[in-house]
Order: sequence, then C-alpha cells, then structure tokens
Amino acid sequence: MAALSPAKLAIGLIVAAAIALFPATSAAADPKPTESELRAQLKQLNSKVDKLIETYNLKRVELAKAQEAAESAKDRLATAEQTLTAAEQRVAEIATLRYQAGESSLPGLMVPDSSGGALVLDHLIAEQQAVVQSVAKARDDKKKAAEEAAALATKIGGDTAEVAGQRDEAEDVIDDIKKKLQDLVPFGTGRNSDGSWAPELPAGSDNITPRTRLMKAQVEKNFSLPFDVGCFRAGSSGEHPLGRACDFMMSTGGSMPSAVNNALGDRIAEWALKNKGRLGIKYVIWRQRINQGSGWRAMSDRGSITENHFDHVHISMN
Repeated sequence: MAALSPAKLAIGLIVAAAIALFPATSAAADPKPTESELRAQLKQLNSKVDKLIETYNLKRVELAKAQEAAESAKDRLATAEQTLTAAEQRVAEIATLRYQAGESSLPGLMVPDSSGGALVLDHLIAEQQAVVQSVAKARDDKKKAAEEAAALATKIGGDTAEVAGQRDEAEDVIDDIKKKLQDLVPFGTGRNSDGSWAPELPAGSDNITPRTRLMKAQVEKNFSLPFDVGCFRAGSSGEHPLGRACDFMMSTGGSMPSAVNNALGDRIAEWALKNKGRLGIKYVIWRQRINQGSGWRAMSDRGSITENHFDHVHISMN
C-alpha cells in the first residue's frame, strides 16, 4: 500500500478529530409535537392529576378513621377508670366497716374471719380485679390505636408530600402544554401594522367574515360546546347581520344554564378575552356584562334571560 502524503494525512487527522468532537446527529431536529399530540398529552396529565388527588383524599380518610379509633379507645379507658375508682371506694368502705367492728387483725384488703363478710369482700375484690383487667385492656387498646394513628399520620404525611410533588410536577407540565397550545392559536386575517383590523366582508354559506369563522372554529376546537352556535342573523342590531358576531349557547329555551355550563361560559369568555389580540375580537358579552378588553362592566336590564346574555356568550369581531 502506498504511503499517504503529509497533506492527506493531515486532512485525515482533522476529519477524525471532528468526528470525535461532534458525534453524528440526525439531519434535522426532532419535529415539534402537533396540536393533536399536545391535546392528548394534556388529557393524560389531567387524568394523572385527578388520580393523584383521589389518592390524597383516600389517605386523609384513612387518617381520620385511625384518629376516630384512637378517640374511641380513649373514651373506653376513661369509662373503665371511673368504674375502677368506684370499685376501689366500695372495697375501702367494707374494709373500714370491718375495722370498726373490731376485725382488724388482717389488712383491710385481706379476707376477714367472718364468713359472710369474707364472701362480700371476696366478691368486691374479684370485681375490682376484673375492672383492673378491663382498664389494663382499655389502656393497651388506647396505646395501640394511638400508635397506629401516629404511624399512619407519619406515612400519610410522607405520601401526601410525594403526591403533592407529583401533582405540582404534573400541573407544571400541564401549564407548559397550555402555553404551547396557546401559541398554536392562529392570528386572524387583516391585521394592520399599527394593530388595527382591516374591514372584512362576510362570505360563504354561513354569511360571516373570515375572522369570525376562524374565531368560531377555534372556540369549537378548544371547548366541548353543549348546544348550537348562532352567528349570522338578519334584521337584528349589532354585528350579527354584518357576519361579525357569534352566540355560544349555554342553555336552550331561554332558561338559565346549569352550574356546569355557567362555568363553561366563564371559561369561554376568559379564553376569548385572552386571545382578543390574536383573533381580532372586539368585545365579549356574558351574564349582563360587557368586556371590551379593559374589564367587565354591568349592562342595563333588557328584560329577559336571553337579551341579558345569561344563556349565551356573545363574541363580536372587529
């Protein structure tokens, strides 16, 4: 084999060094997750958080039951101690009576000569011993219950800290995914360099503007809507006949929405205001209030649930 020239040898050494310093990588960076993938991750993490909270609550219930058992044992002990005190007093009374009767040759709690008195005293002493045994058992039960409650409290404390840490971690990831989803909300068409919005004409079979259509599609993508959405409406005031407004119904028949749908309406209104600058939203009306981007203010009473926007979120576009 012919010897390499100095120049070729130098080039070979440079290439080898470059390979050692910079290992082979993929030709392109890993692709960013799609919106559907992000939403799937978000759903999984929400389920994870729900399970963690459920575990936390179950452990709290276990601790409460252990504490109740300890309190019950404490009550049993107090009752047994009262019974013991009463029995001791009765034995002392008999011993005193026998002493006063002249039978003092034996200690007060020993069996006296009189067979009748002895039977009574034996009975009381046996009763006292039984009560002492019940007190001892009650004390043992109390100690055991207290130890079990303390051990469970320690375990639950550790488990709760672990669960809370996992929950916080999951919620951090959820917040990150929500931010990524927020970044995926598109910008409406027709925005000028100064931040204003160029007028748009309604088009299509739905008779709404492209910005309105985009806003409606984004709300439907981000929320599970319980009822129909109404946009174009001829012969009315405001932006509806211009194709620049939609009503997202939270109930039907002019009735008040359920608590669940009220909360949903709150979230839709909040989301719309948050994306006001992206989509070209002009204002939001919900629950007899209007928000044009500078906070909610009350509106006058128009006479009905629907006219006061209690049953739908109204979103108007520029």
